[in-house]
Amino acid sequence: MAYFGGEELSSLPSDLDLVTFGQRLRHLRRTRGLTLSELGERVGRAPSQLSLLENGKREPKLSLLTALAQTLAVSVEELLSRQPPSRRAQLEIAVEEAQRDPLYQELDLPHLKVSKRVPNDVLEHLVGLYEELKRRSIKPTATPEEARRANAELRGQMRERGNYFEEIEKAAQKTLDAVGYSGGALSQGQILSIVTHHGFTLRYVQDLPQSVRSVTDTHNRRLYLQRESLGMHTPRTILLQTLGHFVLEHEQPRDFADFLRQRVEANYFAAAVLIPESTAVPYLQEAKKARDLSVEDLRDVYSVSYEMAAHRFTNLAYRHLDLVCHFIRNDETGIIYKAYENDGLVFPADDTGAIEGQRMCRYWAGRQVFTSPDRYSIYYQYTDKPNGTHWCVAHVDPSRERNFAITLGVPYKESRWFRGRETTNRTQSNCPSGECCIRPPAELAARWEGNVWPSARAHSHVLSAMPSGTFPGVDETDVYSFLERHADD
Repeated sequence: MAYFGGEELSSLPSDLDLVTFGQRLRHLRRTRGLTLSELGERVGRAPSQLSLLENGKREPKLSLLTALAQTLAVSVEELLSRQPPSRRAQLEIAVEEAQRDPLYQELDLPHLKVSKRVPNDVLEHLVGLYEELKRRSIKPTATPEEARRANAELRGQMRERGNYFEEIEKAAQKTLDAVGYSGGALSQGQILSIVTHHGFTLRYVQDLPQSVRSVTDTHNRRLYLQRESLGMHTPRTILLQTLGHFVLEHEQPRDFADFLRQRVEANYFAAAVLIPESTAVPYLQEAKKARDLSVEDLRDVYSVSYEMAAHRFTNLAYRHLDLVCHFIRNDETGIIYKAYENDGLVFPADDTGAIEGQRMCRYWAGRQVFTSPDRYSIYYQYTDKPNGTHWCVAHVDPSRERNFAITLGVPYKESRWFRGRETTNRTQSNCPSGECCIRPPAELAARWEGNVWPSARAHSHVLSAMPSGTFPGVDETDVYSFLERHADD
């Protein structure tokens, strides 16, 4: 009888790899100095039948498997091992599997039968070329339309779950528990402890490549970033966003949609660590009871940016405060860069459902804040819209490159829970579908229509593909050169 792992074998393993089995059989036969004919005579099989076995084209019978193991003086377990018997065998298996891949077959090349005369280095080259071909085929390059559609689909998924990710909240809390977090804003020492806890070391550098926010050397478990803020992202935010990919066990993104999903999840993790659910929820619940909810207080208690505080509020509002809301990040011209809603607000959108890149109504709080006498103070406003009135709080987060307004809004009936509800600022908007700010006032149109030729700023990005690469927009040559410079640090 045949035995496998100490137990009687009644059938072949379901995961038996015929190619690997054939390679092991050939390797053992040759090391015993036997030809196919000689082995065939000893086990009572024709050489042609054994050749089919060695080439991975036939499954062995149990009786033949036992006879082969006895003749070759090995156990059945060794004969069925999933490990190739040598590097040469591993390469031959890899070449054979590559040629079966539809991606390889699209090259329309004749099948290569690997003989003993083919040198190992040739096989190494073939396997390397196939791996690069496969890698390039899955690079998440996307056209702008595909990217917008992926963003719209992701935003829909966020709306369905109230922008709350329970599994990421648990991962963040587990991380905080590991470093003894008890409340308040995280100290730099606690953040460094988080890095160490997850098996990384932190290196601050001045020569970080221009196309990245951070670089992680996964082989040496090093995180590289610079001390200066990048746009509206502080070093500790970037650090936790980077660490989030590894805590959440992300693999290289399969496509652009996967890249976006991972980015959202990593950002969520960073916010959940910096504004922990365990302490933020009781704080917000008390503020709601006092009818004194405010984004600025959440910002100050946890020492984060206004944008992170507002966005984190959307994570917790529906699940823990029984509130629906919306969030917008836009520039001074009204172009929307980021948005979320589960309160019925109707955003301007293109035919793919994408919001990003659209221009919001000039009467919404996110644009009115820029016309406020003090644009950097907190701005409150009621806006009457076709489907109801919203109360909003907006704030301009200054940056070196460009100022962005951050808006958090709720339906009128929910404004009673918020600081700033007494505001007398009020506007009316019929956007995005009615007569409003999209069309100029009738008297201006009558005077100027047909008598002007404005030259728009170039929008070449509309016609080009999204940046290519496993991680879109990243210059891989710069990153690899950077790691090479720091390899011996």
